[in-house]
Amino acid sequence: MTIKEHFKITFTLAFPVMMSQLGQVSVGVADSMMVGRLGAVPLAAASLGNSIFFVILMFGMGVSMGITPLISVAEGKGKNKRISNLFGHGLWINVFTSLILTFIVIGLSQGLHFLDQPEEVVNLTIPYLLVITASLFPFMIFQNFKQFAEGMSQTKQAMYITIFCNVVNVFLNYLLIFGKFGAPEMGLMGAGWATLISRIFMPIMMGWYVLRSKRYQIYSLSLRLRKWSFPMFSRILNVGIPTGFQYIFEVSAFSSAAIMMGWLGVNALAAHQIAINLASVSYMMVAGLSTAGMIRVSNQIGRGNLKAMKEAGLVVYAMAMVFMFATALIFVVFRDFLPTLYIDDPEVITLSASLLIIAGLFQLSDGAQVIGLGVLRGMEDVKVPTMVTLIAYWVIGLPLGYVLAFEMGLEEKGIWYGLFIGLSLTAVMLYMRFQKLSAQRMKMSKPIAPLV
Repeated sequence: MTIKEHFKITFTLAFPVMMSQLGQVSVGVADSMMVGRLGAVPLAAASLGNSIFFVILMFGMGVSMGITPLISVAEGKGKNKRISNLFGHGLWINVFTSLILTFIVIGLSQGLHFLDQPEEVVNLTIPYLLVITASLFPFMIFQNFKQFAEGMSQTKQAMYITIFCNVVNVFLNYLLIFGKFGAPEMGLMGAGWATLISRIFMPIMMGWYVLRSKRYQIYSLSLRLRKWSFPMFSRILNVGIPTGFQYIFEVSAFSSAAIMMGWLGVNALAAHQIAINLASVSYMMVAGLSTAGMIRVSNQIGRGNLKAMKEAGLVVYAMAMVFMFATALIFVVFRDFLPTLYIDDPEVITLSASLLIIAGLFQLSDGAQVIGLGVLRGMEDVKVPTMVTLIAYWVIGLPLGYVLAFEMGLEEKGIWYGLFIGLSLTAVMLYMRFQKLSAQRMKMSKPIAPLV
């Protein structure tokens, strides 16, 4: 297979996933843009609430991804019954995970008063956080259908559904935040209810497609698990739980940065929300490339083509670097304009612009590390990358950010410099890990002719 063919196949897989991931993060972007019109305090409350919820949401997404590389390998080997069992076991894992995570968020919400945040921000955050947390259950059901389809290299349907539901969310935001067309004017709470309602539509639409599609009838998919297999539960969780912690270690580092921003004041927290909101757009899109890399790598392993496995991973790395370089330029060149899409407060705009310069700097590192996690996940190598993310963010990046911000007087910039260093270390170590494991597998395994 030529590099051009790798690129074409990867892009065909990745583009719908990128759009789907963009749709997920666009819910938060739309909320922030529209809530920002209410002022700095509601925007800061949205930042605090979303920072906590996003950590939990990303862990759930990570757990749900446990079935994707396993299904992709099974599809490469032509094992239809195993694919059906993975779908059923993954569904129940996601159901229980959503319930556990919901109770965790409810508990965390009661401790917000002890985080030394502005009181007016906390009072707005708690009810908003509880409403969006109710969307965890339908979201995790949607994820099971989505990850199943992506493991089968079908990525377009989730994209269409996510984009449609995002449009629904924006429309409901307009109605409920500002009280348009006779709807109640609910402010920040309107954004929370809009998110919940739009996410209820997602599993209904994706489930209808997967369960009724002729393509998947040969797998006899069912919402009922006929026979429980604890080894299969274990196999899925061995991939899903470390993947969830990978997301947690990174996203919680940025959420902890939001808490430290709150120590600097409402304007710093609002500026952080704008900059991180924009950075999350590029992150989630390159995460779509990462998913495509995971599918390509695991599928080639299933087919026994280890040379194509390594080539597929390197092609995804190259695609991510080109994309993130372009987003870095956008952040730096339009740093004074982009914050005005969220708020008209001059001080918040100035602070946001300074953070966007740093966001531009860490785009390449961010892209490389998320691709590294994806391709290694495709090789079912998740434990070492999980430890890498823990050390890079929580042992090095975040403590260094604290020292730079509060001990050396760099304030909000210092926090982001620490995060930049953590991302860069992660990117380098994961790339070296992929090269090492690829070389070992190619050396130790005999060439196997790929399945036709």
